[in-house]
Amino acid sequence: MVRAYAVKGKKRKNREERHDGEQDAKRAITEKTSDGEEEGKEVVNELEGIPVAPSEQNNTNKGRLIFILEKASLEFAKVGKSYQLLNSDDHAYFLKKNNRNPSDYRPDIVHQALLMILDSQLNKSGMVQAVYVKTEKGVLFEVKPHARLPRTFKHFCGLMLQLLQKFSITAAGKREKLLRVIKNPVSRYLPVNSRKIGLSFSSEKLVNINNYVGSAGTGDVDLVFVVGAMAHGKIDREDADDFISISGYPLSAAYCIGKITNAFETKYNIL
Repeated sequence: MVRAYAVKGKKRKNREERHDGEQDAKRAITEKTSDGEEEGKEVVNELEGIPVAPSEQNNTNKGRLIFILEKASLEFAKVGKSYQLLNSDDHAYFLKKNNRNPSDYRPDIVHQALLMILDSQLNKSGMVQAVYVKTEKGVLFEVKPHARLPRTFKHFCGLMLQLLQKFSITAAGKREKLLRVIKNPVSRYLPVNSRKIGLSFSSEKLVNINNYVGSAGTGDVDLVFVVGAMAHGKIDREDADDFISISGYPLSAAYCIGKITNAFETKYNIL
């Protein structure tokens, strides 16, 4: 008698759903290179993590600040045999060869701006609630206020390259994600009681930042400052509750942020 055997079918592997923010990032960074190869398939010089800076907790009734850096130039491509974060100094020939303007590739701008925020007395006193960066390609990621970013530009580029490929950076020796790609739009992460303020030299509303901050509400309102992190152009004023200029001269993103943090440090007597 022949024993009947059941035909075994192939089991489908369960696929984990990927974070929507990772999908946004992948759509933005999988453009074709000049060699026809897709970017974002390998990670080079992966870092083990970044340190955490000590900071105080804000236990007062003072409103906290949120910074959004818009249109940051953070894009990578396969240059030679490795993937690199593009910048105007090291990749001018590559960019010109691919019909791109080297002056538009300035990741040093967002590097300086982030250091200005994270190094400020305002942040160390616990008054900065969150920091968000949106790239020119539309990738949105969060930077925890207590993260300690690399001081040198070369190491910063390596960190941003790893973030754009792996979608998150953890703290050294811990599992906490200090940088992570998140889903657009950024408005979903802002407090309900927040007031969004855009900064641009093109704005017709010129204000003294110290007077502006001094008259701002405290306690029940969180202020969100949107600053452009690009070499040329201006931010979108959509969804902004106010659109101001803080100088009659064009200023760098880092200097604008420095004026904002100094104004709040003076207001709250943070020494």
